[in-house]
Amino acid sequence: SAIVGTSIPQAVGYAFATQYTKSDQAVVTFFGDGATEEGVYHESLNFAALKKLPMLFVCENNLYAIHSHLRDRVANADFCARARSYGMSAERVAGGDIFALLAATDAALAKIRAGGGPHFIEIETYRFSRHVGPGDDAAVGYRTDAEIELWRKRDQVTRLAAMLTPQRRTQIEAEVESEVAAAFDFAEASEFPPDSQLLELVYHD
Repeated sequence: SAIVGTSIPQAVGYAFATQYTKSDQAVVTFFGDGATEEGVYHESLNFAALKKLPMLFVCENNLYAIHSHLRDRVANADFCARARSYGMSAERVAGGDIFALLAATDAALAKIRAGGGPHFIEIETYRFSRHVGPGDDAAVGYRTDAEIELWRKRDQVTRLAAMLTPQRRTQIEAEVESEVAAAFDFAEASEFPPDSQLLELVYHD
């Protein structure tokens, strides 16, 4: 879904279905801090907690909704406290630490699959490029070079890369580039679907 926040209730609906069919699945939804300002976000957390759904909410808090800083948008920026107020457990992963996130996610999913109800994780993170696309928008003036540099020092991709040998890193990068190139080639070589498929898998009366 392309609209901010609308993937959250879709995920909650899927979690409700897995609970109804007694599946052992857990459902995860990812969203940015801006999505927490949508009304459907609050409705979804309340419903998930009320029904004790097998649901993991993951908020990627990068401080900005396009060019608006978090402090200019919400009076209470404690996402975990707000999630707990709906009746679910919540935790923050400071600095986006990838290993702390892995541990938190493993523990949360184990609890959820054991019937412990929904869980909320806030990941502190940051975007270096502009809101949309690969370009740089620092010149717009809504954030400082010092702030960007602070988060560059915390970059988890750079951190993980430093743990690899140069040979292994080169191998991984080549594999990823090859996979992306193959996906582009497949898409560009594929035919458009026929008009007869236009309404398939779409609800219509």
